[in-house]
Amino acid sequence: MVLSNQLNPGMILSISGKLYRVESSVKVTVPKGTPFIKAKLRDLSNQEVVEKNFKLNQELKDIAMTERKIEFLYMEGKDYLFLDINSLDQVVVPSKVIGNKANYLKEGVDVNAACYGESIFAIELPQFLEIMVGKIDSAKNSAERGTRMATLETGAKVEVPLFIEVGDIIKVDTTTDEYVQRV
Repeated sequence: MVLSNQLNPGMILSISGKLYRVESSVKVTVPKGTPFIKAKLRDLSNQEVVEKNFKLNQELKDIAMTERKIEFLYMEGKDYLFLDINSLDQVVVPSKVIGNKANYLKEGVDVNAACYGESIFAIELPQFLEIMVGKIDSAKNSAERGTRMATLETGAKVEVPLFIEVGDIIKVDTTTDEYVQRV
């Protein structure tokens, strides 16, 4: 249990059977009335942000998420199939959990998964991945800047220098969607 005035960003709370990650919290003092805690919470089931108010020193149930290392295998319908590295169990992760990180998923990529029980609520890609260039945009407007747009084998689009060709393996920063170097 944690008190409402001890909320910090990143904490996971269980409220009415749903899991929420604290995005921000602030103590609100009103001239006539009791102060309260106003918190922005992200619903981990649908990634929606909601605001909730709590009384000062209200007890809330905090949850400890566990981390699992999983390896991407392939897409199965609209969901993604992973292999739990430790237990060798297959794990299905819904596409809403993956979101735009799917642009960097290819067979064999290891990711960290935040779990509560058997459910996975978020994945974290490695910061750098080596991915093959699948297609190069031939638009002339970006050539003035010395770059052009490349579509990677995973579907991600990244600006690359002019010397990069189709079939080259490049290192990409997955947090900023930027080209780092040719491998």
